[in-house]
Amino acid sequence: MSDRIEDYALIGDGETAALVSRSGSIDWLCMPRFDSGACFAALVGTADHGFWRLAPAGGRSVARRYRDTTLVLETDFEHDAGAVTVVDCMPPRDGPPMVVRQVVGRRGTVPMRMDLVIRTDYGSVVPWVRRTKHGIRAVGGPDALSLHTDLPLHGEALTTVSEFSVRAGERRTITLSWNPSNVPAPEPIDAEAAIRDTETWWRRWSGRATYEGPDRDAVLRSLITIKALIYEPTGGIVAAPTTSLPEWIGGVRNWDYRICWVRDATFALYAMIAGGYLDEARAWQRWLTRAVAGTPEQLQIMYGLGGERRLTELELRWLPGYEGSAPVRIGNAAHSQFQLDVWGELLDATYAAERAGLEPDPEGRRIIAGVMRRLEEVWTQPDEGIWEVRGPRQHFTHSKVMAWVAADRMTKLSDHAPHAPPREHWGALRDAIHADVCRRGFDTGRNTFVQAYGSKHLDASLLMIPLVGFLPPTDSRVRGTLAAIERHLVRDGFVSRYTTETGVDGLPPGEGAFLACSFWLVDNLVLQGRHDEARRLFDRLLSLRNDVGLLSEQYDPRAGRQIGNFPQALSHIGLINSACNLSAALKPAEHRAAG
Repeated sequence: MSDRIEDYALIGDGETAALVSRSGSIDWLCMPRFDSGACFAALVGTADHGFWRLAPAGGRSVARRYRDTTLVLETDFEHDAGAVTVVDCMPPRDGPPMVVRQVVGRRGTVPMRMDLVIRTDYGSVVPWVRRTKHGIRAVGGPDALSLHTDLPLHGEALTTVSEFSVRAGERRTITLSWNPSNVPAPEPIDAEAAIRDTETWWRRWSGRATYEGPDRDAVLRSLITIKALIYEPTGGIVAAPTTSLPEWIGGVRNWDYRICWVRDATFALYAMIAGGYLDEARAWQRWLTRAVAGTPEQLQIMYGLGGERRLTELELRWLPGYEGSAPVRIGNAAHSQFQLDVWGELLDATYAAERAGLEPDPEGRRIIAGVMRRLEEVWTQPDEGIWEVRGPRQHFTHSKVMAWVAADRMTKLSDHAPHAPPREHWGALRDAIHADVCRRGFDTGRNTFVQAYGSKHLDASLLMIPLVGFLPPTDSRVRGTLAAIERHLVRDGFVSRYTTETGVDGLPPGEGAFLACSFWLVDNLVLQGRHDEARRLFDRLLSLRNDVGLLSEQYDPRAGRQIGNFPQALSHIGLINSACNLSAALKPAEHRAAG
């Protein structure tokens, strides 16, 4: 049922998002939040699990685009009888969540067909459907969806169908809205005005962008994508709007990414600050502070959209998975893992925000003082690491480096943190961690840092060593590590996180190149002064974007396909930061490393 991952485009309203295929089918939509049950789940299932197709009968799509700097999608279709454009958008939330679809006749008279299969709770519930004055209303448990249109509707095998024609210059619109099933359906809206207002809203937002360097169009599209992944009520950034799109087609590495990761904190801050979006950066920083509030022992690596802590992982066994990649999971068991790197990200984000001029949060200062006391107790322990391995805990080198980052940034923040020991105390901790990493995490015989203490394996997370200022890029150990990663983890020109065949993560082998790590390599090459090589790799990464500028989590070079959850915030954040590092603007790599 599903198209290739890169054949989808994103529309969203600041609280949830939908994926629209090149063929005019919405195959993924969760309402009312990113993490709600999907009413269209064909992306990870079949047509029986819900979709909404709107396209010419027997036509073909020939081009699509966003209207300039907006999230209003246009898909052009050609037909023997003429041509039409389908316009899709989700108006920024001012009432119930809603999808607006419009068919615009451009040439001739084109026969159209709409097929609507609503299945709530991830395709498991066939709702009760009845006709209304303005269309239909579907009710399934707590969910109700209302289709409003003046088009003719009829039922075919549990599918709502409309067959109609559109002449040149004619416009026909359809809206689908969600509301709790215990309240009345919303009244129809002026769909034409909703499209105009949505376009105006996005133009105003994107007009605030301050980045004027090279690759501005790519940077702006990535900023728009990140904005679409921000849960507006809280400021939390979801890693992606999807779950269980596989890291390897047919594999089991299928995770729910509709969650907010602490490890993305500093990267995201720099991307938004570089783009000129201080309000979003401030909201993200405040979300982070609220989410981690609690006893230091309760610090997690990820939280829900509002800071929720229980993210219980479940397998939806009725869904066969994207191209048979099962299981389909919701929730994420990694939320209970122990990962040292979150201390570094939390402290680094706090410090970066203050350096960028965002006003300090007194509550945040109290929180970081508490979590740092906890770090003193646990930094010598093994953990699950940045990649959330489901194998045994190890002393991962990157985790220790990020513990060093936490101590280093706390040294600089301690003068203003209430009830915290003086900077000399944190300086001593910083020096102890640094010495431990250099002694136990570095292989002198091979002149490279290694994945974990005592290991012979490499890990792309080691690219962070110069990016966070642990060692300068000119250090021979950094150069040796970069050379080793280029020899052993760069495949077909892109960076793998690590060698999955080692079994370190407790999962079967097989995954694509991790795009964020490839952007980290760009940043390392810039710091090494290898600008031409950095530019070539960056251009290759740009070429992986689909026709509307979107990137997933990973890329399979051999199959030439995007894989993993889509679109991926960290990939687009990496694009923005690398573009800045290659430009004359704020250079996140240099700024962050300088501390």
